[in-house]
Amino acid sequence: MMRSGNPVLRNNTFTQAGAVPSGEVMTIQGTVNKTMILLLLLVFSASMVWKNPVPFMPFMWPSIIGGFICAMVTIFNKKWAAITAPLYAFIEGLFLGCFSALMERQYPGIVIQAVGLTFGTLFCLLMAYTSRLIKPTENFKLGIVSATGGIALFYFISIIVGFFGIQMPLIHSSGPFGIAFSFFVVTIAALNLVLDFDFIEKGAESGAPRYMEWYGAFGLVVTLIWLYIEILRLLSKLRSRN
Repeated sequence: MMRSGNPVLRNNTFTQAGAVPSGEVMTIQGTVNKTMILLLLLVFSASMVWKNPVPFMPFMWPSIIGGFICAMVTIFNKKWAAITAPLYAFIEGLFLGCFSALMERQYPGIVIQAVGLTFGTLFCLLMAYTSRLIKPTENFKLGIVSATGGIALFYFISIIVGFFGIQMPLIHSSGPFGIAFSFFVVTIAALNLVLDFDFIEKGAESGAPRYMEWYGAFGLVVTLIWLYIEILRLLSKLRSRN
């Protein structure tokens, strides 16, 4: 089975969890409920810094590092997801609140547009997936996985060269190629949602343990955060050309 494009959700994630009694298995509804909890935590922490992000500016990098640590702990110890996934959502909310506030000051109205497009994309793709208009075939999965890996590698290189004062023009430029690159990344991030839906559905069908509901919700929130950031970056490039 091909894995999800989301690095959090691998092909053997649910099968490694082992068999459990029927009353304690993962369900799609349970995963949806826990996804809502994580999103509420994220919005709550983001709202804490939204009105006055300046005092939180020194904590942007620590929040990124803290979120990364929580993500790694969740990935390598899935049974802790009920604790680490909410903690991840709360920490990432602090970063997103600060980042969003700074973007809003520069481009008024951009955040509500990005939020609307993010959840609009989520809803449309969920409807397309449940109605089977989009079928994640093996070739489809392979393409998304490869593109996601390529983007991750490109971003990693940009971070490394950034320490030497070099900026990757495709990431930061608001020219035609920069906008095209951002649109491509947004598309790949959105299509990762389809793979996540498919992966969570298969996990529920396989009778994974109930704690995997937290893990599945965590993986979906990771993709949504990525999608929101990329949409925000794309909109900022488009607005900067006006």
